[in-house]
Amino acid sequence: MIFEKRYENGLRLVVKKMEGLSSVTMGILVGTGASVETASEDGISHFIEHMQFKGTKKRNAFELSDSFDRLGAQVNAFTGKDLTCYYSKCITEHTAACFELLSDLFLNSTFPEEEMEREKGVVCEEISMNEDTPEDLCLDLLASAFYGKENYGRNILGTTKNVKGFTVEDIYQYKRARYCPENIVISFAGGVDMATAQALVETYFGTLETGKFEAREQKIICNRKHLFKNKPIEQMHLALAYPSVARADEKTDIVSAINGVLGGSMSARLFQEVREKRGLAYSVYSYVSSYAECGSLNIYAGVNPANTNEAYEAICDVIRIMKEKGITEDEFSRSREQMKAGMFFSNESSNSQMLLYGKYMLYFDKIFDFEERLARINTMTHEMAQDVIQTMFDEKNKATAIVGATDKPLE
Repeated sequence: MIFEKRYENGLRLVVKKMEGLSSVTMGILVGTGASVETASEDGISHFIEHMQFKGTKKRNAFELSDSFDRLGAQVNAFTGKDLTCYYSKCITEHTAACFELLSDLFLNSTFPEEEMEREKGVVCEEISMNEDTPEDLCLDLLASAFYGKENYGRNILGTTKNVKGFTVEDIYQYKRARYCPENIVISFAGGVDMATAQALVETYFGTLETGKFEAREQKIICNRKHLFKNKPIEQMHLALAYPSVARADEKTDIVSAINGVLGGSMSARLFQEVREKRGLAYSVYSYVSSYAECGSLNIYAGVNPANTNEAYEAICDVIRIMKEKGITEDEFSRSREQMKAGMFFSNESSNSQMLLYGKYMLYFDKIFDFEERLARINTMTHEMAQDVIQTMFDEKNKATAIVGATDKPLE
């Protein structure tokens, strides 16, 4: 059973009651992230996410984490390009205590100066770790090649210079503009009913005043560049991006099915051709990134430097053949079944359901309809996929990135 509640200040609540579960996952989702940051704010969404855990008016950082541990609860947060999420999971009997803690860290953080200085060091180490993780570095470079240095091309972590320079007032200023009730969704999933969830939200968020929310118009400028980063490492990491559809586009599910055939599984064409037949890569895959205004289909492979050109040509061959000849009925059917199975698997996880219903409410301002989505997937046809393939994989608008011991981009 799914319930929703909308408040006068713009705050939205969505609850998915899952019969038979003895645990609850709760999340507070904010519609903000790296894509809406200015140059001077670059990295602040992620830095704020860290700082929210560093002490409130009632508890210091240790007391917060200790209180969650005493409940046997899990707590965490993440920042994306257009979403920041704070979430916790606990057994049903601790729902009220757990939500009080989550609300406290979200609403009452005080950002102590000494904690800020320590956390700046932590985040700078995270930035350094990202530099030493070439797969992540390559995909960040690909986003920059595709979108440029702004909006969806921004690195979520930001720059070391920016992080070191953030002040308490910078945090409060950004939160006043973005952490507003009309930009927040609270989502519950699991062994919880609407009455309990609603009472908790109204207890802790009932006095939250409407903020001065900044919608921040997105100016998407697609670069479509070919970038490289020289690093003295053992492998060459290469990635490609092709224009895809926005998340509200009616072709979204068809694009997902095509991606499943291309590189979404071990039986997919990229895995079979590049790894199984040619032995050129251990890791090779594709995935779709969809945002409000646009999207991309992305391909990644990590290869031996001596095999870089052959691997790149093999990937391009797979794309060329797919565009020229399409996909088979059997491939399409297999990918469609994988999509359906993924939906049902997700339906059994309170973590997945909290995030699914919360994000859908945040992005589309309505409740996710499982049956409607399933029906849409079931009515997709092989012919629909063939038509979409013909408009995808535009070589003129392709972007590429490569990281490794190289002095030139992919050509």
